[in-house]
Amino acid sequence: MNEFISAIDQICEEKGISRDKVIETVEMAIAAAYKKDHGLKGLSIRADYNEKSEDFDVFQARLVLDPEMVWSEEELAEMAQRGEEEEETRELEIVEPIADRKIRFNEEKHLFLENAQKLNLVFKEEDARKFEEKEEKFNVFLVSEKKKEGKGKKIKVAVGDEIWFALAGKESYGRIAAQTAKQVVIQRIREAEREAVFDEFKNKEGEVISATVQRIEKGIVFVDIGKGNGIMFPEDQIPGEYYRIGQRLRVYVAEVKKDVKGPGIIVSRTRPEMIVELFHLEVPEIAAGSVEVKAVAREAGSRSKIAVVSVEDGVDAIGACVGQRGTRVQAIINELGGEKVDIIEWSKDPAKFIGNSLSPAKVINVEVKEKEKIALVQVPEDQLSLAIGKQGQNVRLAAKLTGWKIDILTEASQQAEAVPEEGAKPQDEDATAQKTEKKKAVKPKKTKKKEKVKKEEK
Repeated sequence: MNEFISAIDQICEEKGISRDKVIETVEMAIAAAYKKDHGLKGLSIRADYNEKSEDFDVFQARLVLDPEMVWSEEELAEMAQRGEEEEETRELEIVEPIADRKIRFNEEKHLFLENAQKLNLVFKEEDARKFEEKEEKFNVFLVSEKKKEGKGKKIKVAVGDEIWFALAGKESYGRIAAQTAKQVVIQRIREAEREAVFDEFKNKEGEVISATVQRIEKGIVFVDIGKGNGIMFPEDQIPGEYYRIGQRLRVYVAEVKKDVKGPGIIVSRTRPEMIVELFHLEVPEIAAGSVEVKAVAREAGSRSKIAVVSVEDGVDAIGACVGQRGTRVQAIINELGGEKVDIIEWSKDPAKFIGNSLSPAKVINVEVKEKEKIALVQVPEDQLSLAIGKQGQNVRLAAKLTGWKIDILTEASQQAEAVPEEGAKPQDEDATAQKTEKKKAVKPKKTKKKEKVKKEEK
């Protein structure tokens, strides 16, 4: 048995699976082998590892039922006459006492509650198991040959509990039984390994991790992330970025899904959250909590804006993110393949925050309309193109960052819009309207004179 324990410890270390999970797997394999070797098809056989004796005890499990949950002989006869069949239930399923849902009683698999209470039972809390599908706890009782200790002491047995009857153990099994046990162990270990990988990366969801490009198929990049493999779809790849096999890069764990073949780990390099996580890794002040990231806007591969604020006095939020001679922000830019990153100082005042968001352009004045969520930003004439950005990128990112609709105006354009509003008078409008009416009235007379001259010439 020492070899057996050492083998279990080795599997736990290599596969990253808990010891209890491996022992539970071996218990299922021993039960399947015992069932196969003894021809006990249809019975519920359980194996339990005894740490004291370092051996496996084998039991026959019987489910505790209530008489109301079982078809009577009369009901079965009536059903046979009508040609109906009773509903089949799974082996370990708790059958609730529902009138329209009953099962056929089987002495080898079931036991009535009244008879179960008469047995000498021993309950161990550590022997409780879980249903594989429902993951609901149920109590396990072992039948003891010893007499009950203490008068009037009763063990509470409920419907749905299992009672295990000890069976004769076996030291060796046949070839077919051993092969069955082997298949059970392999299958269950693989499932446990997948669950362990899923749990590990589910906890890493929303984090940036290191990865190595494994292969590229039809535009989809498969990366090696340690115990599992990640998938990076085309929409999660930075435009213009090329990947080669063996290349090391950082990826953002966007989503972790359960799959039949294993956990599906979707990674990305375009999500805005990746910028935040990279700053968490590169800037100790953000990791410590003295600097907080308030908002982020990103156009992957081109430009990003991130709004930060200092929580502690005496800490320069922008200076902490930039680093000495720009080393911290430059490391992030290099990781993203040269993508520009603007670090903006966040403010409670919307006008000030909007003005900062248009950096590197200088802003003269910001007028905000709270109800419409619109901001009118005035900039110098020479700063207009810088504020708008190439193809409107700067103002577009500023709008995403702040959540406001931003209209950029220059001082000259504002004056031009203000002139007709102040200088226009009702009298001038009437005069211009009269002139246009006169012109319209004159035009038809001129055309008539021309027609008369043409007739005289003829």
